Amino acid sequence: KNSIKAMEKELVTCSLQGKEKVALKRSQIFQIPEGKHLETKVIVVLGKAGMGKSILVQKICQDWSNGEFSQFEFVFWFDCKQISLPEKQYSLKDLLLEFFVKPQEGSKEIFEYILQNPAKVLLVFDGFEGLHDHENFLRCSASQPEKDYCTIKELLSGLIQKKILNGCTLLFTARPKDKVYQYVSKVDKTIEIIGFSPQQRELYISKYFEGLPYSDNALKLIKECEYLFSHCYSPVMCRFVCFLCETVLEMGDNCLPSTLTTVFLKFLQQKIIPMQTDAAAMQNQESLATLARIAWYLGEKHQSAMKSDLLPSKEVKEFALKYGFFLPFAFPKHSDSGEEAFGSTFSDFVIQNFLGALHLTLAEEIKDKSLTKYLSFPSKKKKPYNWLDLVPRFLCGLLFLQDDPYFCSLSNKVVKQSIKKQKTLLKCIRRLQIHELCPERLLKLLQCIYETQSSYLLQHVALRLKPDLSFLGVVLTPPDVHVLHSILKRSRKEFSLDLRNSSIDLQGLKDLVGLKNVASFRASLSATVRLWKSLEQANDYELLRASTEKFVLDPFKAKTMKDVSDLSDLVDMQKKMIKCVQDASGCSSYEIPAIKNLRKLEFALGPVCGLQGFLKLVEILAAFPSLQYLDLDALSENGIGDEGAKSLSEVFPTLTSLETLNLSQNKITDVGAEKLATALPSLSSLKTLSLYNNNICDFGAENLAKVLPAMASLRVLEVQYNKITGAGAQQLTDSLRKCPHIKKLVMWNPTIPYGVLEHLRQLDSRISV
Repeated sequence: KNSIKAMEKELVTCSLQGKEKVALKRSQIFQIPEGKHLETKVIVVLGKAGMGKSILVQKICQDWSNGEFSQFEFVFWFDCKQISLPEKQYSLKDLLLEFFVKPQEGSKEIFEYILQNPAKVLLVFDGFEGLHDHENFLRCSASQPEKDYCTIKELLSGLIQKKILNGCTLLFTARPKDKVYQYVSKVDKTIEIIGFSPQQRELYISKYFEGLPYSDNALKLIKECEYLFSHCYSPVMCRFVCFLCETVLEMGDNCLPSTLTTVFLKFLQQKIIPMQTDAAAMQNQESLATLARIAWYLGEKHQSAMKSDLLPSKEVKEFALKYGFFLPFAFPKHSDSGEEAFGSTFSDFVIQNFLGALHLTLAEEIKDKSLTKYLSFPSKKKKPYNWLDLVPRFLCGLLFLQDDPYFCSLSNKVVKQSIKKQKTLLKCIRRLQIHELCPERLLKLLQCIYETQSSYLLQHVALRLKPDLSFLGVVLTPPDVHVLHSILKRSRKEFSLDLRNSSIDLQGLKDLVGLKNVASFRASLSATVRLWKSLEQANDYELLRASTEKFVLDPFKAKTMKDVSDLSDLVDMQKKMIKCVQDASGCSSYEIPAIKNLRKLEFALGPVCGLQGFLKLVEILAAFPSLQYLDLDALSENGIGDEGAKSLSEVFPTLTSLETLNLSQNKITDVGAEKLATALPSLSSLKTLSLYNNNICDFGAENLAKVLPAMASLRVLEVQYNKITGAGAQQLTDSLRKCPHIKKLVMWNPTIPYGVLEHLRQLDSRISV
């Protein structure tokens, strides 16, 4: 049980945080490294709800039908929520040739061809979250999996386990927090959809309103509402905002709602009110409440679809279809029985979230005291994972809308219910130890507070934020950045922000760094350099200088070639900035503080790129005048070898502040040791030198022994686990006598006889094993 929990904790999030990312063209999606031609290939497309995963899949199918992706003769696309009813069983033939597309003739021959040519088949499973109860993902136990009847999950398991159609290509779409990696043993390619850039948002909005008389006003109106414009990074949100803006402008108004909650309340109002008569108002009110309850209870089971005959009444079904809340679909039917079932699915994930929150607000059975368990920030126990992850912010927003006339019209008891629940929410937030919240919970809280637009709550949170805010490894979307920016701006404290590996966009980074009460920040080197270049191009020298003063680099760990390249770009940027600062302030010289103050630098590229990356790093080491700690000892072993040691030794004279040099586990031999020894005396501040676990023999030890007396600052030398024998050990010991400044010499080696080492230890107590 504990091991299952540990696995769940490890695999609950599958994202590309911490990995190198490159932009990908649609034509490159199915390009897999050589060697996988005969095996099933698995591709996972990640993206939050509404990011366009389904649209991408549809576009792939369209491109294929137009002659692209010619390696596939058959493409099958399945919406997981429409095929995953647990009581249904299908054969592979049913799934492919009955549900997706039914050939007019020759089904048997086509199916046999598919079985014999799996490499020509692409199977797309869209919406992994639609596989209900996928914690109980079964292994395929069918004796003839291609022909036997199985549940969808068993069929899918057979495909993944290569028992069915081994050699085909599988494409899954999933949300970043779906446990898709837990059920797929090996993923060949992971793709992440990150949404629209600010320029793409503007393009989408312009295209939406193209040809309409108020097209220019629409873009201006949306951009002026910065919070809504930030949400337009999500394609589905962008569509909602455009629809609402269109409605507002048609009515002659020019004011958009200020929060996500009011956007969707207005959306609901515009959908229903124009078509509603007085006689239908009460019936619509009841149908909406029922639909909201369905949205919530389906969401609790991680579902968004249901069989149509399970809807409570004909009126609710007609209401949901009439106003576009539901979309109908057909479940796969069996080839032998001809049995067919129809289902209904929420037209949009965000609509289901909003209706779920509406249910929690209106329902009398949801008591105010139990309300906090539906929020995502209070509990300190298990990390929350709300499948309906927008519900908490919609819920908080709705609880502060008791003065909105349309909201009040949704139920006779809405005001009384929301006031009681609002008091519970206020009490919960007042009790929170905000400074103790982890970054994810803090963001959830800030999102919820922003939706309330309560000045009291916004100020309450702003005053209780801790000064050191770390969002290391936490994705910061444009709306997250807007909310964080608006709350930080309210505080009188000074803040230090860690934004590394947060995928923050350029505009978001510029906004946060530009705050006067942000005293320092850390961010990825590439993003920071991009920001500085954009500020330089915009001639914004004041913010350019301010942001360089605030940027913190120390300590820095290079783990990829990109890290080394980014560090090199930073050094190049300093050269360019000298001219910028000269122009702005008249100073003749300028050093970026982050470069000037870098004290600790770790290098861990591993054996594949270790030497190549290190040679590039050596070229810029002289740019860091305060560097005190250079560590090349990595678990994966960099293996810089003699060439790397030689290259490093050539820049020793420039490393005047270096106090610790760790070259352990780098495959350095006597040749490299000799090069190092020649230059070591120029390291005038060196206190600790570690050469542990290399390939240094007696000749290398002899060269080190010769220079020890000249290294007046050295206090510790570590040469254990090399290939030094008793002769080399004796030479180091003899040299040690001339070096009263050295406090410790660690030199246990398997090639030094135990008796010899003990004898040397007795001669000098500074020798350690």
